[in-house]
Amino acid sequence: MSALTAVACAVLLGAVFASGLLLMAQRMPRWAAPSLSRRIAPYLRDIADPVGLTPLRPTGIGGGWRVVRDRLASGWGGGPALARRLRQAGLDTDVVAFRATQLGWAVGGLGLGGALAVAAVLGGRGGPLTVLLPPLVAAAAFVVCEQRLTLRARRRVARIDEELPTVLEFLALCLAAGEGLRDALRRVGEVGSGTLTAELRGAVLASGTGSSLADALAEVARNADVPALSRAVEHLVAAMDRGAPLAHVLQEQAVDAREDAKRTLLEAAGRKEILMLVPARQACV
Repeated sequence: MSALTAVACAVLLGAVFASGLLLMAQRMPRWAAPSLSRRIAPYLRDIADPVGLTPLRPTGIGGGWRVVRDRLASGWGGGPALARRLRQAGLDTDVVAFRATQLGWAVGGLGLGGALAVAAVLGGRGGPLTVLLPPLVAAAAFVVCEQRLTLRARRRVARIDEELPTVLEFLALCLAAGEGLRDALRRVGEVGSGTLTAELRGAVLASGTGSSLADALAEVARNADVPALSRAVEHLVAAMDRGAPLAHVLQEQAVDAREDAKRTLLEAAGRKEILMLVPARQACV
């Protein structure tokens, strides 16, 4: 048995032993007992948890891990760019929570890389470079979590850009038919099934629970962080304040949105001229 194989066996046995210790500690009364806040929660549920959806779970090892994870994530930070991508992706989480999730992905990748390294060594295919496998897998998991957020934000922004002209034209049609702005927004939210219509349903709900309609629409534009939508909301709010005809304003914004979509399509076609020729060339052959 080589030294590398002995190290792999030691790591495997140590992992099994540590897992057994954690399972034993999880069942101990000191670790498994719920905290004081969880014990008194049923008696204060009307204040702490009005709906009663929070289960009474023991804190255990998982609670300690979540505390350590949140502290590391808060010290790590994220910045306004990450908060902007979270808003564009439509996630109801903050920067610290996302960094905590990303840290969990990295720890999981580290464990997976360690398991692969041990399996490679025990299978006789290990080498000095096997030591680099756990940190490489952890770094890959970290990057994959970041890229998933970026891809989700881009797709959601693209969907809002695609839906915006149709939604604005429908709103203009409803306003021209004599409906009010809130009723028109409610109708669009009930008929539509896209991302933007879901945001409009939230705005109508917020306007009916104490917020003004202008503030609710501004909040939708801020969360989506789409330039075309922000511009349309700004013009709509200005028209509401000045008493201008809203149907005409929305129709103009729909025309501008369609022009922006056409310009974006032409720019994408200009960047992919060679790829656009491939299907035609195959068809000719």
